[in-house]
Amino acid sequence: MIREYSKSYNDLMRAMKQLGTRIPDTMKGFTSLHRASTAKGALSKKTKELIALGIAIAVRCDGCIAFHVHDSLKAGASSKEVLETIGVAVMMGGGPSVVYGCEAMEALNQFAVLEKNEANI
Repeated sequence: MIREYSKSYNDLMRAMKQLGTRIPDTMKGFTSLHRASTAKGALSKKTKELIALGIAIAVRCDGCIAFHVHDSLKAGASSKEVLETIGVAVMMGGGPSVVYGCEAMEALNQFAVLEKNEANI
């Protein structure tokens, strides 16, 4: 099933904020972990987001795919870099990763259209 990835991203952002009001200590810890893990260091933020995307595909996490395609592009990844990341995830995850790689490609296509539309506004 092809999803609306921009909607999924926004819905998950809202749900995570709500979860943050219900389990604030846990979500503060997760947010801190996420920021520390993706901060520029020996690896760039872009590289770390692409790694996270590859893992998201291999572990079959729909929401993670939406987040990490979005965040990879925001960190400066090109479509070709996202597609090559999908290829590595397929190599590591086999057939199921092909299916989720297709989902990631669709997310890439949708976010690219949104980005292009926003640039024309």
